[in-house]
Amino acid sequence: MNPAENADGNNNESDPRREQRHRPASPALALDPEHMRESLGRLVLTLVAFIRRLLEMQVMRRMENDTLSDAEIERVGIALSRLADEIDWLKSQFGIEDEDLNLDLGPLGRLL
Repeated sequence: MNPAENADGNNNESDPRREQRHRPASPALALDPEHMRESLGRLVLTLVAFIRRLLEMQVMRRMENDTLSDAEIERVGIALSRLADEIDWLKSQFGIEDEDLNLDLGPLGRLL
């Protein structure tokens, strides 16, 4: 097998998967002072959105297993709704769209 070919016999140089793996990722945190605020806001909001998703999955699992009372379900629902509203408000303050809330984890893929 030619070193430029992968196991399927395709040329690696034209393989889009190879191009994607070697494409430089945009930095999670811009270090220049002009973009620090926006970059830090995007990073923090990404982590908060990720934690919110984890909490939602935990609540769903507990609801399916009947380990939450009706009152707890209502309180958690209100809290998650308020958190979503706060995230939306912060996104508007930083000029961030939903598509911006993500981190490239290299070989592990995207966080969200």
